[in-house]
Amino acid sequence: MKTFSATPADIEKKWIIIDAEGVVLGRLASIIAMRLRGKHKPTFTPHMDMGDNVIVINAEKIQLTGKKRSDKIYYWHTGHPGGIKERSAGQLLEGKFPERVVTKAVQRMLPGGKLSRKQMTNLRVFAGTEHGMEAQKPEVLDVKAMNAKNTRSQS
Repeated sequence: MKTFSATPADIEKKWIIIDAEGVVLGRLASIIAMRLRGKHKPTFTPHMDMGDNVIVINAEKIQLTGKKRSDKIYYWHTGHPGGIKERSAGQLLEGKFPERVVTKAVQRMLPGGKLSRKQMTNLRVFAGTEHGMEAQKPEVLDVKAMNAKNTRSQS
């Protein structure tokens, strides 16, 4: 018996759409990361980009458990001396680009390297309900129905 290794001809990519309204950030990010890598497929090959294209809508309505909305801090450096900056997850979600919280969570769940950066190009995150990807006919993936713990009530 030989081990199967996928080739570019074997790869079949689908488009899926996920509504993030009321879904817990970490649980959503782990599901998206699995779909982007292609680990949900029986023909998964670690060195190939065989994951699906994922569209996430309503990223601004994502839920965070506990006090993460105020305590979770995102840092970056401007490149100048003493240029460390920080914002809380709540500030990012209420700011101009709330979809960056979801993007960063997914990016940090993927292994670092060229392949992961290529797989991140298959992720499209939108703050509202409009996404402009109707031509690809995405299939709906209901993350809320997968597990009762995937959602939290508004608090």
